[in-house]
Amino acid sequence: MKLAPRTAGLLGVSAVIALLPFLPVPAFWITQLNYIGLFSLVALGLVLLTGVGGLTSFGQAAFAGVGAYASAYLAVKHGISPWVGLLVGLVLTTALALVLGWLTLRMSGHYLPLATIAWSLALFYTMGNMEALGKYDGLLGVPPITVGDFSFQDERRIYLLIWAAALAGAVAVTRLLDSRPGRVMRSLDVHRGGGSTMPEAMGASTFRHKVVMFLVAALLACVSGWLFAHMQRSVNPSPFGIKFGIEYLFMAVLGGVGSVWGAFTGAALVKLTEDQLQVWLPQLLGTSGSFEVIVFGIVLVIVLQRAPRGLWPLIERFLPAKQRVDPDDAAPALPARDKPRRGEKLLQVEAVRKAFGGLVAVNDVTFHVDAGEIIGLIGPNGAGKSTTFNLVSGVLPLTSGAVKLRGQRIDGLPSREVAQRGMSRTFQHVKLVPDMTVLENVAMGTYLRTKSGTLAAMLRTDRTEEAQALAEAHRQLARIGLGEMAHELAGNLALGPQRLVEIARALASDPSLLLLDEPAAGLRHKEKEALAAVLRQLKAEGLSLLLVEHDMDFVMNLTDRIVVMEFGTKLMEGTPAEVQASPQVRAAYLGTEH
Repeated sequence: MKLAPRTAGLLGVSAVIALLPFLPVPAFWITQLNYIGLFSLVALGLVLLTGVGGLTSFGQAAFAGVGAYASAYLAVKHGISPWVGLLVGLVLTTALALVLGWLTLRMSGHYLPLATIAWSLALFYTMGNMEALGKYDGLLGVPPITVGDFSFQDERRIYLLIWAAALAGAVAVTRLLDSRPGRVMRSLDVHRGGGSTMPEAMGASTFRHKVVMFLVAALLACVSGWLFAHMQRSVNPSPFGIKFGIEYLFMAVLGGVGSVWGAFTGAALVKLTEDQLQVWLPQLLGTSGSFEVIVFGIVLVIVLQRAPRGLWPLIERFLPAKQRVDPDDAAPALPARDKPRRGEKLLQVEAVRKAFGGLVAVNDVTFHVDAGEIIGLIGPNGAGKSTTFNLVSGVLPLTSGAVKLRGQRIDGLPSREVAQRGMSRTFQHVKLVPDMTVLENVAMGTYLRTKSGTLAAMLRTDRTEEAQALAEAHRQLARIGLGEMAHELAGNLALGPQRLVEIARALASDPSLLLLDEPAAGLRHKEKEALAAVLRQLKAEGLSLLLVEHDMDFVMNLTDRIVVMEFGTKLMEGTPAEVQASPQVRAAYLGTEH
């Protein structure tokens, strides 16, 4: 089998790394590479947590300390194998990460990084003040890792273990990002146009995925700490404080916080440059001190200004492009939900009301959608259309009233549970992940129709289901006429195709009811005609649609019935002809009945 140039190159680099300790290279090189491998493991977690998920953490060094101290304590005080120490460290780290994640990941803005600093300091001082852990002197005489009679005491031997762990971590994180949970994780960073609203509407628990990212990052740091303890043969608190937490984040940002291989780039640059600066700067300035910190601060500012995505994306430009893998259209279809019969009462909105304090935004609005219909929800600006739309889709809670889907109440349910019951939606402001391909964006819609989780993604046991999800996404793109754009980055598309991609993503969830929030907004005439043709086709295939729209011509030529709102109340309901003939509607839109 012929390997892609990029894959062959990475395998070549991995082979060189593996052969280095067997070559007559200076011992100092091996020592430096050992530290780079250890630092890369922690930075990998930050790529996932901060670069992908947008969750800034200064506390990863503390999790490395948990792994180091757990194994060192068991080995020094009780003579227990380092491999058992690793297992205990992973268990402790899992427990801590789940508790700390549950407490802190609900925070946003500057509160989250401040919280990570707080628990990092708490863990650091806990490790430094416990008598059993040797207080500030730490634990000495930590034994080397062994497998039978083979000892990893020699630096050239533990090098193999460190780099095996680092490369395995890189492969695992790469596989995770190219998977069902990975697509959700990549959609979370608000700084890259993401957030929680879209993945929740596709049925994913964003908080759960944040906790998983936090846990994976913590476990990678734990493994790094375990290896560090048995390489150094001693443990003390200093490498696990907030200073190193900041350095790890610096490595990730400098290398490329959104790139797996940026973790290695940043770790190598920081470690090698720091060592050289510690030698050169005192000679240059004629005095001793930690002047390298000043230089790194200046470098970080320059990088953030000139290359905000880090250095790896700049290097990546000179590498062969990633090989494009076309979806297997012959893959078996994903499970489909039971569809309502044409004419069946599908959606019932009963006297819904929403009050924001003393302001009543929606006042006892009632309407229904039957299976096989296209219903329009219109009204002038401020009429309450979008609020009603968000009440129906579970984005906002009702003040009173009821919303039923196929006879079951869905009001009060979060949007992801509404999605589970067969409702899917698009958004007024397009919510695509710009640095994911069109195909990957649409595959987000298959979330509820697939089951594979994080471990399956890392072990690559999810490939059959993943092939089904991508094939379904490709079918939906072809259904709306965008099949040839599958491998284009979503951020490169014009607004019209982006809105169609959103519709394809919603269709990939196999909904009973599709909600469209101002789908024609910002489109040119030809784009509106193309969109209308797609929606008529969907109706002909038996799909039901509820759309909010300002463009009267678009609505009148498309819908079966129209609900007109004004000042939060339902003004009238009828066919397009009845609405056009209504003096009340003309008065609402034009300010006159004539």
